[in-house]
Amino acid sequence: MKGLTSTVTKGLTNGTIMQCVDNSGAKIVGIIGAKKMKGKRALYPKVGVGDIVTVAVKKGTPAMRKKVVKAVIVRQKKEFRRPNGVHIQFEDNACVLIDDQGLPVGTEIKGCVAREVAERYPKVSAIAAAVM
Repeated sequence: MKGLTSTVTKGLTNGTIMQCVDNSGAKIVGIIGAKKMKGKRALYPKVGVGDIVTVAVKKGTPAMRKKVVKAVIVRQKKEFRRPNGVHIQFEDNACVLIDDQGLPVGTEIKGCVAREVAERYPKVSAIAAAVM
């Protein structure tokens, strides 16, 4: 997996409810775990843009409801700084469902994705409407 060019402030934690912005059938998901996060007593793992999380589907089609799947975070409300000094902040928290190889489950993404996600997951950015 390619490293990120900017240090993303981690703005999401376990229990965060967010939108799934692809057409896989899931609408609302909740974070239940984070991949490659070190545990520390009494602290929840925090994730940000470009991180892989395990989510439970809360709302969606009957086939997708109550499933536990992997997703990548494509937008977050908490602002983060890029190396050129620009601060980036999105209107909502959003994710895209992926499979074990890192390929997106859906065929299109509504809205934009962060440039950090496009660098790390080129297949996700290929089906996105815009990269910001």
